[in-house]
Amino acid sequence: MSVADFCERLGVTDKTLAKLEMGDGGVRLETMAMALMVLGELHRLGEILDPAKDDTGLVLDQARLPERIVNRRRPSSGRSDTTQERSDEIDDEGSAF
Repeated sequence: MSVADFCERLGVTDKTLAKLEMGDGGVRLETMAMALMVLGELHRLGEILDPAKDDTGLVLDQARLPERIVNRRRPSSGRSDTTQERSDEIDDEGSAF
């Protein structure tokens, strides 16, 4: 199918088609859906819009997460962690108020 034919079926200009091919964010979703329909690939629209399948978006989201705060331990006094008192232990007696 020629570019002119494809544009006519989509109802867009060749400039809009070029923007669509380049991934320009200014192209309407309706145009993208129509292009998929003309190509017989409309079933892929759901896959394209699924955020779980957007690898780039997932990587960007993960990069924006805050860094973990590392739990700092007190210097050991030669005893193992099991015998060393810890300030964050739960007091079942309720006397740690």
